[in-house]
Amino acid sequence: MSLATVWYVLIAVLFVGYFFLEGFDYGVGVLVPWLGRTDGERRALWATIGPVWDANEVWLITAAGALFAAFPAWYASLFSGFYPFLALVLGALIVRGVGLEFRSKRDESQWRSGWDWGIAVSSAVLAAAWGFVMGAMLHGVPIDPAGNLVGGVGPLFTPYSLVGALASLLLFTLHGALYLTLKAPPPLAERARKAAFRVGGPATAAYFLFVIMSYFYSDFARKLGVDPGAIPILAGLSMVAVRVVLPRPYPLLAFFLTGTTIILSTVSVFLALWPRVMISSLNPAWSLTVSQAAANPYSLKVMSITALFILPIVLAYQAWTYWVFRQRVGMTDTFHY
Repeated sequence: MSLATVWYVLIAVLFVGYFFLEGFDYGVGVLVPWLGRTDGERRALWATIGPVWDANEVWLITAAGALFAAFPAWYASLFSGFYPFLALVLGALIVRGVGLEFRSKRDESQWRSGWDWGIAVSSAVLAAAWGFVMGAMLHGVPIDPAGNLVGGVGPLFTPYSLVGALASLLLFTLHGALYLTLKAPPPLAERARKAAFRVGGPATAAYFLFVIMSYFYSDFARKLGVDPGAIPILAGLSMVAVRVVLPRPYPLLAFFLTGTTIILSTVSVFLALWPRVMISSLNPAWSLTVSQAAANPYSLKVMSITALFILPIVLAYQAWTYWVFRQRVGMTDTFHY
Protein backbone atom coordinates (compact mmCIF):
# COMPACT_ATOMS: atom_id res chain seq x y z
CA MET A 1 0.00 0.00 0.00
CA SER A 2 1.42 3.37 -1.03
CA LEU A 3 1.80 6.25 1.41
CA ALA A 4 -0.75 8.23 -0.61
CA THR A 5 -3.30 5.48 0.01
CA VAL A 6 -2.40 5.38 3.69
CA TRP A 7 -3.00 9.11 4.01
CA TYR A 8 -6.29 8.88 2.13
CA VAL A 9 -7.38 6.31 4.72
CA LEU A 10 -6.10 8.48 7.58
CA ILE A 11 -8.00 11.53 6.30
CA ALA A 12 -11.13 9.38 6.07
CA VAL A 13 -10.56 8.32 9.70
CA LEU A 14 -10.16 11.95 10.78
CA PHE A 15 -13.43 12.94 9.13
CA VAL A 16 -15.13 9.90 10.67
CA GLY A 17 -14.00 11.04 14.11
CA TYR A 18 -15.03 14.62 13.40
CA PHE A 19 -18.54 13.77 12.20
CA PHE A 20 -19.15 11.29 15.04
CA LEU A 21 -17.99 13.65 17.81
CA GLU A 22 -18.97 17.04 16.43
CA GLY A 23 -22.17 15.53 15.08
CA PHE A 24 -23.71 15.33 18.54
CA ASP A 25 -22.23 18.75 19.38
CA TYR A 26 -24.11 20.23 16.44
CA GLY A 27 -27.25 18.36 17.39
CA VAL A 28 -27.11 19.70 20.94
CA GLY A 29 -26.58 23.20 19.55
CA VAL A 30 -29.66 22.93 17.36
CA LEU A 31 -31.84 21.61 20.18
CA VAL A 32 -30.89 23.76 23.19
CA PRO A 33 -33.20 26.75 22.43
CA TRP A 34 -36.11 24.33 22.02
CA LEU A 35 -35.44 22.05 25.00
CA GLY A 36 -34.26 24.64 27.53
CA ARG A 37 -37.21 26.66 28.87
CA THR A 38 -35.21 28.73 31.35
CA ASP A 39 -31.71 30.13 31.38
CA GLY A 40 -30.73 27.59 34.04
CA GLU A 41 -31.92 24.71 31.88
CA ARG A 42 -30.07 26.02 28.86
CA ARG A 43 -26.90 26.42 30.89
CA ALA A 44 -27.21 22.81 32.01
CA LEU A 45 -27.67 21.68 28.40
CA TRP A 46 -24.63 23.65 27.23
CA ALA A 47 -22.66 22.09 30.08
CA THR A 48 -23.15 18.63 28.53
CA ILE A 49 -20.79 19.58 25.71
CA GLY A 50 -18.82 22.27 27.56
CA PRO A 51 -15.74 20.17 28.42
CA VAL A 52 -15.47 18.45 25.01
CA TRP A 53 -16.73 20.60 22.13
CA ASP A 54 -13.43 22.40 21.48
CA ALA A 55 -11.46 19.13 21.62
CA ASN A 56 -13.90 17.62 19.12
CA GLU A 57 -13.09 20.40 16.64
CA VAL A 58 -9.43 19.36 16.73
CA TRP A 59 -10.44 16.52 14.42
CA LEU A 60 -11.50 19.03 11.76
CA ILE A 61 -8.35 21.12 12.17
CA THR A 62 -6.20 18.01 11.92
CA ALA A 63 -8.13 16.74 8.89
CA ALA A 64 -7.75 20.09 7.09
CA GLY A 65 -4.05 20.23 7.93
CA ALA A 66 -3.47 16.67 6.76
CA LEU A 67 -5.41 17.37 3.57
CA PHE A 68 -3.27 20.44 2.86
CA ALA A 69 0.01 18.63 3.49
CA ALA A 70 -0.74 15.19 2.02
CA PHE A 71 -2.94 16.19 -0.95
CA PRO A 72 -2.22 19.82 -1.87
CA ALA A 73 -3.94 19.54 -5.25
CA TRP A 74 -7.09 18.14 -3.62
CA TYR A 75 -7.00 20.89 -1.00
CA ALA A 76 -6.62 23.59 -3.66
CA SER A 77 -9.41 22.23 -5.85
CA LEU A 78 -11.79 21.64 -2.94
CA PHE A 79 -11.26 25.00 -1.26
CA SER A 80 -11.42 26.95 -4.51
CA GLY A 81 -14.50 25.13 -5.81
CA PHE A 82 -16.40 25.16 -2.52
CA TYR A 83 -15.02 28.45 -1.26
CA PRO A 84 -18.40 30.13 -0.48
CA PHE A 85 -19.59 27.10 1.46
CA LEU A 86 -16.34 26.59 3.34
CA ALA A 87 -16.28 30.31 4.17
CA LEU A 88 -19.79 29.84 5.54
CA VAL A 89 -18.54 26.87 7.57
CA LEU A 90 -15.68 28.96 8.95
CA GLY A 91 -18.04 31.80 9.85
CA ALA A 92 -20.42 29.40 11.58
CA LEU A 93 -17.54 27.83 13.52
CA ILE A 94 -16.49 31.28 14.72
CA VAL A 95 -20.01 32.30 15.77
CA ARG A 96 -20.53 29.00 17.54
CA GLY A 97 -17.21 29.09 19.39
CA VAL A 98 -17.57 32.72 20.42
CA GLY A 99 -21.15 32.11 21.53
CA LEU A 100 -20.24 29.16 23.74
CA GLU A 101 -17.51 31.21 25.42
CA PHE A 102 -19.32 34.57 25.61
CA ARG A 103 -22.96 33.74 26.47
CA SER A 104 -22.25 33.81 30.21
CA LYS A 105 -20.14 36.97 30.20
CA ARG A 106 -23.15 39.22 30.79
CA ASP A 107 -26.02 38.45 33.13
CA GLU A 108 -28.72 39.70 30.76
CA SER A 109 -31.49 37.52 29.36
CA GLN A 110 -31.43 39.13 25.89
CA TRP A 111 -27.65 38.71 25.66
CA ARG A 112 -27.79 35.02 26.56
CA SER A 113 -30.87 34.29 24.46
CA GLY A 114 -29.27 35.99 21.46
CA TRP A 115 -26.17 33.83 21.77
CA ASP A 116 -28.29 30.71 22.27
CA TRP A 117 -30.01 31.29 18.94
CA GLY A 118 -26.73 32.27 17.30
CA ILE A 119 -25.18 28.98 18.39
CA ALA A 120 -28.29 27.07 17.25
CA VAL A 121 -28.31 28.64 13.79
CA SER A 122 -24.55 28.21 13.31
CA SER A 123 -24.80 24.56 14.46
CA ALA A 124 -27.60 23.94 11.95
CA VAL A 125 -25.58 25.59 9.18
CA LEU A 126 -22.57 23.42 9.96
CA ALA A 127 -24.60 20.22 10.13
CA ALA A 128 -26.27 20.94 6.78
CA ALA A 129 -23.16 22.28 5.02
CA TRP A 130 -21.20 19.07 5.37
CA GLY A 131 -24.03 17.00 3.91
CA PHE A 132 -24.25 19.47 1.03
CA VAL A 133 -20.51 19.21 0.32
CA MET A 134 -20.57 15.39 0.46
CA GLY A 135 -23.55 15.24 -1.89
CA ALA A 136 -21.95 17.65 -4.33
CA MET A 137 -18.68 15.72 -4.32
CA LEU A 138 -20.42 12.41 -5.00
CA HIS A 139 -22.50 13.97 -7.77
CA GLY A 140 -19.44 15.54 -9.33
CA VAL A 141 -18.40 19.14 -9.72
CA PRO A 142 -17.65 21.02 -12.96
CA ILE A 143 -13.85 21.07 -12.79
CA ASP A 144 -11.55 21.40 -15.80
CA PRO A 145 -8.32 19.40 -16.42
CA ALA A 146 -6.44 21.83 -14.14
CA GLY A 147 -8.84 21.14 -11.27
CA ASN A 148 -10.49 24.56 -11.43
CA LEU A 149 -14.22 25.06 -10.95
CA VAL A 150 -16.02 26.11 -14.13
CA GLY A 151 -19.30 28.04 -14.12
CA GLY A 152 -19.37 29.22 -10.52
CA VAL A 153 -21.12 27.55 -7.60
CA GLY A 154 -24.56 27.36 -9.22
CA PRO A 155 -24.07 23.83 -10.63
CA LEU A 156 -23.32 22.57 -7.11
CA PHE A 157 -26.95 23.13 -6.14
CA THR A 158 -28.70 19.94 -7.16
CA PRO A 159 -31.63 18.08 -5.60
CA TYR A 160 -29.09 15.48 -4.48
CA SER A 161 -26.81 17.91 -2.62
CA LEU A 162 -29.79 19.65 -1.02
CA VAL A 163 -31.21 16.34 0.21
CA GLY A 164 -27.73 15.54 1.52
CA ALA A 165 -27.81 18.78 3.51
CA LEU A 166 -31.23 17.94 4.96
CA ALA A 167 -30.22 14.37 5.79
CA SER A 168 -27.06 15.38 7.63
CA LEU A 169 -28.88 18.15 9.54
CA LEU A 170 -31.57 15.74 10.76
CA LEU A 171 -29.13 12.89 11.47
CA PHE A 172 -26.84 15.11 13.56
CA THR A 173 -29.85 16.55 15.39
CA LEU A 174 -31.01 13.02 16.22
CA HIS A 175 -27.46 12.13 17.32
CA GLY A 176 -27.41 15.18 19.60
CA ALA A 177 -30.83 14.37 21.10
CA LEU A 178 -29.66 10.88 21.99
CA TYR A 179 -26.46 12.27 23.49
CA LEU A 180 -28.57 14.50 25.73
CA THR A 181 -30.58 11.51 26.94
CA LEU A 182 -27.27 10.22 28.33
CA LYS A 183 -25.76 13.43 29.67
CA ALA A 184 -28.51 15.94 30.51
CA PRO A 185 -30.26 16.18 33.90
CA PRO A 186 -33.22 13.74 34.09
CA PRO A 187 -36.06 16.22 33.27
CA LEU A 188 -34.12 17.56 30.29
CA ALA A 189 -33.05 14.07 29.24
CA GLU A 190 -36.72 13.07 28.99
CA ARG A 191 -37.42 16.07 26.75
CA ALA A 192 -34.45 15.08 24.62
CA ARG A 193 -35.82 11.54 24.31
CA LYS A 194 -39.15 12.94 23.07
CA ALA A 195 -37.25 15.19 20.63
CA ALA A 196 -35.41 12.11 19.33
CA PHE A 197 -38.80 10.48 18.63
CA ARG A 198 -39.96 13.53 16.67
CA VAL A 199 -36.73 13.88 14.70
CA GLY A 200 -36.15 10.16 14.18
CA GLY A 201 -38.81 9.61 11.52
CA PRO A 202 -37.85 12.57 9.26
CA ALA A 203 -34.16 11.76 9.76
CA THR A 204 -34.66 8.15 8.63
CA ALA A 205 -36.75 9.24 5.62
CA ALA A 206 -34.21 11.88 4.52
CA TYR A 207 -31.32 9.47 5.01
CA PHE A 208 -32.82 6.75 2.79
CA LEU A 209 -33.96 9.29 0.23
CA PHE A 210 -30.33 10.37 -0.06
CA VAL A 211 -29.25 6.73 -0.39
CA ILE A 212 -31.81 6.07 -3.15
CA MET A 213 -30.85 9.25 -4.99
CA SER A 214 -27.21 8.15 -4.87
CA TYR A 215 -28.05 5.54 -7.52
CA PHE A 216 -29.34 8.23 -9.88
CA TYR A 217 -27.30 11.35 -9.15
CA SER A 218 -23.87 9.76 -8.73
CA ASP A 219 -21.93 6.81 -10.08
CA PHE A 220 -22.50 5.05 -6.76
CA ALA A 221 -24.15 2.04 -8.43
CA ARG A 222 -21.49 1.74 -11.12
CA LYS A 223 -18.70 2.16 -8.56
CA LEU A 224 -19.98 -0.07 -5.75
CA GLY A 225 -22.67 -2.03 -7.55
CA VAL A 226 -26.37 -2.48 -6.90
CA ASP A 227 -25.24 -4.44 -3.85
CA PRO A 228 -22.81 -1.85 -2.45
CA GLY A 229 -21.19 -4.21 0.05
CA ALA A 230 -21.23 -4.71 3.80
CA ILE A 231 -20.32 -1.21 4.96
CA PRO A 232 -23.10 0.79 3.22
CA ILE A 233 -25.65 -1.92 4.03
CA LEU A 234 -24.68 -1.93 7.71
CA ALA A 235 -24.97 1.86 7.73
CA GLY A 236 -28.57 1.57 6.53
CA LEU A 237 -29.38 -1.24 8.95
CA SER A 238 -28.03 0.74 11.89
CA MET A 239 -30.27 3.67 10.90
CA VAL A 240 -33.29 1.36 10.87
CA ALA A 241 -32.23 -0.13 14.19
CA VAL A 242 -32.35 3.31 15.82
CA ARG A 243 -36.10 3.42 15.20
CA VAL A 244 -36.45 -0.04 16.75
CA VAL A 245 -34.42 0.84 19.85
CA LEU A 246 -35.84 4.33 20.49
CA PRO A 247 -39.04 3.14 22.28
CA ARG A 248 -36.98 0.91 24.55
CA PRO A 249 -34.92 1.95 27.60
CA TYR A 250 -31.56 1.60 25.85
CA PRO A 251 -30.41 5.21 25.23
CA LEU A 252 -26.73 4.28 25.06
CA LEU A 253 -27.40 1.68 22.38
CA ALA A 254 -29.52 4.15 20.38
CA PHE A 255 -26.72 6.74 20.58
CA PHE A 256 -24.11 4.30 19.34
CA LEU A 257 -26.41 3.20 16.52
CA THR A 258 -26.67 6.77 15.21
CA GLY A 259 -22.93 7.00 15.66
CA THR A 260 -22.49 3.79 13.69
CA THR A 261 -24.67 5.22 10.91
CA ILE A 262 -22.51 8.34 10.77
CA ILE A 263 -19.26 6.38 10.82
CA LEU A 264 -20.22 3.83 8.17
CA SER A 265 -21.89 6.44 5.95
CA THR A 266 -18.73 8.55 5.97
CA VAL A 267 -16.64 5.50 5.13
CA SER A 268 -19.08 4.72 2.29
CA VAL A 269 -18.55 8.19 0.83
CA PHE A 270 -14.78 7.71 0.78
CA LEU A 271 -15.21 4.23 -0.75
CA ALA A 272 -17.45 5.66 -3.47
CA LEU A 273 -14.92 8.38 -4.25
CA TRP A 274 -11.84 6.11 -4.37
CA PRO A 275 -9.49 6.31 -6.24
CA ARG A 276 -10.72 9.81 -7.03
CA VAL A 277 -10.79 12.73 -4.65
CA MET A 278 -12.70 15.14 -6.90
CA ILE A 279 -15.11 13.87 -9.57
CA SER A 280 -15.45 16.03 -12.67
CA SER A 281 -19.01 16.30 -13.96
CA LEU A 282 -17.70 17.73 -17.25
CA ASN A 283 -15.50 14.79 -18.18
CA PRO A 284 -14.73 11.75 -15.99
CA ALA A 285 -11.19 11.77 -17.38
CA TRP A 286 -10.64 15.15 -15.71
CA SER A 287 -11.37 13.77 -12.25
CA LEU A 288 -8.59 14.27 -9.72
CA THR A 289 -7.23 10.99 -8.35
CA VAL A 290 -5.37 10.14 -5.15
CA SER A 291 -2.07 9.63 -6.96
CA GLN A 292 -2.41 12.91 -8.89
CA ALA A 293 -3.31 14.94 -5.82
CA ALA A 294 -0.70 13.48 -3.45
CA ALA A 295 2.36 15.34 -2.21
CA ASN A 296 5.83 14.05 -3.00
CA PRO A 297 6.93 10.79 -1.31
CA TYR A 298 9.41 12.51 1.00
CA SER A 299 6.72 14.82 2.42
CA LEU A 300 4.39 11.88 2.99
CA LYS A 301 7.18 9.94 4.73
CA VAL A 302 7.96 12.82 7.11
CA MET A 303 4.24 13.27 7.85
CA SER A 304 3.85 9.57 8.56
CA ILE A 305 6.72 9.53 11.07
CA THR A 306 5.35 12.64 12.79
CA ALA A 307 1.84 11.20 12.97
CA LEU A 308 3.12 8.02 14.64
CA PHE A 309 4.28 10.12 17.61
CA ILE A 310 1.59 12.81 17.80
CA LEU A 311 -1.64 10.93 17.01
CA PRO A 312 -1.49 8.57 20.03
CA ILE A 313 -1.00 11.57 22.35
CA VAL A 314 -4.02 13.37 20.91
CA LEU A 315 -6.17 10.24 21.16
CA ALA A 316 -5.05 9.57 24.74
CA TYR A 317 -5.81 13.15 25.79
CA GLN A 318 -9.29 13.09 24.28
CA ALA A 319 -10.05 9.69 25.81
CA TRP A 320 -8.95 11.04 29.20
CA THR A 321 -11.21 14.09 28.78
CA TYR A 322 -14.27 11.96 28.09
CA TRP A 323 -13.44 9.68 31.01
CA VAL A 324 -13.09 12.57 33.47
CA PHE A 325 -16.40 14.14 32.37
CA ARG A 326 -18.27 10.86 31.91
CA GLN A 327 -20.95 11.51 34.55
CA ARG A 328 -24.41 12.90 33.81
CA VAL A 329 -24.61 16.67 34.24
CA GLY A 330 -26.72 18.03 37.12
CA MET A 331 -28.86 21.15 37.03
CA THR A 332 -26.22 23.03 39.02
CA ASP A 333 -23.24 21.71 37.03
CA THR A 334 -23.26 24.62 34.60
CA PHE A 335 -19.49 25.34 34.62
CA HIS A 336 -19.16 28.86 33.15
CA TYR A 337 -22.13 28.59 30.79
